[in-house]
Amino acid sequence: MSDKDYLGWPFFEDSHRQLAMEVENWAENTLEKLPLDHSDIDAECKLLVQELGKAGFLANAVPAAYGGNTDKLEVRRLCITRETLGRYSGLADFAFAMQGLGSGPLSLFGNEELCERYLPRVARGEAISAFALSEPNAGSDVAAMSTSAKKDGDHYVLNGCKTWISNGGIADFYTVFVRTGEGSGSKGISCFVVDADTPGFAVTERIDVIAPHPLGKLEFDNCRIPASNLIGEEGHGFKYAMATLDVFRSTVGAAALGFARRALDEAIHHSKNREMFGGYLGDLQMTQSTLGEMAVEIDASALLIYRAAWKKDSGAERITREAAMAKLYATEAAQKIIDKSLQLHGGLGVVSGNMVEKLYREIRALRIYEGASEVQKVIIGSLQLQ
Repeated sequence: MSDKDYLGWPFFEDSHRQLAMEVENWAENTLEKLPLDHSDIDAECKLLVQELGKAGFLANAVPAAYGGNTDKLEVRRLCITRETLGRYSGLADFAFAMQGLGSGPLSLFGNEELCERYLPRVARGEAISAFALSEPNAGSDVAAMSTSAKKDGDHYVLNGCKTWISNGGIADFYTVFVRTGEGSGSKGISCFVVDADTPGFAVTERIDVIAPHPLGKLEFDNCRIPASNLIGEEGHGFKYAMATLDVFRSTVGAAALGFARRALDEAIHHSKNREMFGGYLGDLQMTQSTLGEMAVEIDASALLIYRAAWKKDSGAERITREAAMAKLYATEAAQKIIDKSLQLHGGLGVVSGNMVEKLYREIRALRIYEGASEVQKVIIGSLQLQ
């Protein structure tokens, strides 16, 4: 059983402890019993979204005015849910996270009409969302994007492509960042909602990765959308994207923390039961030292994650530095923790389907998406110079 002492830290209220218990109980008693088809990742992900909606957890991913549990997105609730789900299932964590990230620009900046059209369905698990920012030549350098939207009467016409888009191929709608030309670089970007059935929009490629989840390339070929699908104001898209990542970047660290906690649990169980040299693996001081290092990294990660989440929930307008630190440290630490757990398992650790083998594949992408570790270091360093 994973350590729960951290829930007594001053960052949390009783509502957070209650949520952690509810997600834990659901994961233990319901998740493992779902009729998941591991050979069909799309169907599996859709079912998880539906079940997370039925359980009420997706209500943490939208504001209360549109079916949510809190007046505005609360980062601590997002982090607790992701951490807990991450200990049980990487794909369940992914399904939850993308409902929040994909609809995040709407929750933060959408007008009432747009929010009412999409967010209640997100909260109920009836509509799947996606966040479309990256392009083949504009990943870490978001301002280099070239996908465009041109005003044409009461419509915009989109042309270009996006890639590495999570939920690409199964999403019902996409929040898409495109260049509208109000200025150069980051100043000329806007954000729109694009429904998956819009003419001129297509998912042209599905991308397979080491920890399978729906991922694809999107193309826009004279894709006409109503001007009313603009989120916020023209030319403010870069600000909206960064503000959305400010909220959700800490939650990536929380997912990594969930993976790391599970890796430590698996290592402890194995060390207590693996007979070796007339005793057990856990009797060896080298093993105890390794477990100690893992435990320290986990607590350090949790402190950074929940500091960032608490600060945002306490009213801070931006937590760019804190969120970058949380994501950087927690994802890098989780990679090391999972590797140590795998090493302690020996040959069992690399057997396909073993929990630590699955965690080893799950963690790798978290050091890249929503800002690679190298980008987080640059963000933190540049803010030190201001």
